[in-house]
Amino acid sequence: MEKNIAKMIDHTLLKADSTKDQVTKICEEAKEYHFASVCVNPGWVKYAAQMLQGTDVKVCTVIGFPLGATTSETKAFETKDAIEKGATEVDMVINISALKDGNDELVKKDIQAVTAAAKGKALTKVIIETSLLTDEEKERACRLAVEAGTDFVKTSTGFSTGGATIEDIKLMRKTVGPDIGVKASGGVRSVEDAKNMIEAGATRIGASSGVQIVQGLTSDSDY
Repeated sequence: MEKNIAKMIDHTLLKADSTKDQVTKICEEAKEYHFASVCVNPGWVKYAAQMLQGTDVKVCTVIGFPLGATTSETKAFETKDAIEKGATEVDMVINISALKDGNDELVKKDIQAVTAAAKGKALTKVIIETSLLTDEEKERACRLAVEAGTDFVKTSTGFSTGGATIEDIKLMRKTVGPDIGVKASGGVRSVEDAKNMIEAGATRIGASSGVQIVQGLTSDSDY
């Protein structure tokens, strides 16, 4: 088993039709393989926190997911609520429309609403949705995320037109420097994929196929 890679994986279940049995399963798998976290929708945070209490696995959730189009106030409330229910990591989606419009101030304030709500309580990751952005927009989004105080930048929701690429990870790492985390998510299906992302600069992997990755298998999952 790829133990070092396991500790870098956010074991993910974000589909709308996820059942309690499926959430239970990913929590049990995360405990068995010592993944970094389980990443679930906000409605499952309290249950996942109960399942993982006393273990080394964190509870991660998503904010403004998957479109990033909710208001900053909503994202801040969602963050506070998730933390109260047991989340220790939050992955928020930027306001992609504002970035496209060149409204950097709004993008930054939107991220700050979440980082402020999470400060001292939960690690923050900012999803920039690389598949919808030009390289210039990716760089700008990463810089704004760092200025807003994020702990990580993240490629993708896994629900848009594409996932993580080696090129995007390299670009993001170059933009944020050595001290900010970079999370590759969407389309990482094998240990080879994971190793390639890590070599390019990723420090965390978001995948629903964490078990297959650490077992050296290849998944057909999109996320």
